[in-house]
Amino acid sequence: MDPVDLLTPEGMLRRLDWQVVRRLDGRLQGDHRTLLRGEGTDFLDLRAYEWGDDVRHIDWNATARMDQLLVRDFMEDRELTAWLVIDRSRSMTFGPAGRTKEHVLCELAAVFGQLLVRNGNRVGAIIFDGERHWVLPPRQGRNHVLVLMHHLLRPVDAAASTDLAKLFRTAERLVRRRSLVVVITDFVSEPGWERPLLRLTRRHEVVAVRMVDPRERELPSTGLLYVQDAESGEVLLVDSSDPEFRRRLHALADDRDDTIRQSVARARIDLHVVSTEDDLLSAFARMAASRRQRRR
Repeated sequence: MDPVDLLTPEGMLRRLDWQVVRRLDGRLQGDHRTLLRGEGTDFLDLRAYEWGDDVRHIDWNATARMDQLLVRDFMEDRELTAWLVIDRSRSMTFGPAGRTKEHVLCELAAVFGQLLVRNGNRVGAIIFDGERHWVLPPRQGRNHVLVLMHHLLRPVDAAASTDLAKLFRTAERLVRRRSLVVVITDFVSEPGWERPLLRLTRRHEVVAVRMVDPRERELPSTGLLYVQDAESGEVLLVDSSDPEFRRRLHALADDRDDTIRQSVARARIDLHVVSTEDDLLSAFARMAASRRQRRR
């Protein structure tokens, strides 16, 4: 395929269809029961509560009668409405040339979209640049995924700083019907996003995909470097070969990772980490295996 075609929505979808989507068919073992599981509405049965069950499915009347915590099981609905909540702020432009976090984000959104629309599901998107947002209402079909990719491949003038709390409040306001909400971000943001994210989980099934790049925790040891904060624009001169600097950078990255992991865990959300160096096929298979294990 011509390299220029790979940068178009049609070219990217065609490449990902062959490289990822078709090869996932035999590994997901049914995307609705693993990575993209729907929420049914037909009551199936009552069973004893197990750790990890959604507390919203507890049948309190039956629990009171039987003196045992019981939850309702539902017949799985094969069709669902999904929303991709996408962060295109300045920090997402970080990464190696041709493989930034934003580039991988576009590929992730394309694969999620194709996996969903193949089964007649509707997919919508909320695209956020750190301050403003654009809404793509849920629709079916491959053409709708092409429209999404057109929006994602278009340059944006991202805001100076990111406030994910605003994005999550927007998603809570716009997504009225119970849906699968896939959040794709690097969680580089002003503080205070944890509570809006928790409120989003009260109505929807939320999956969080965190974009990372290895250079965010360990710079190449090449001596003096000018580094720029993508969010604030601040420029610093650092000695990337200094052992103390490298230790502090690694420690700060560990603290940030722990804070994000704990905040998302408190909201009882699946958190999947995808690196700019990851193979997408392996990343999606890893996400599916993680969700299967948690549901068990």
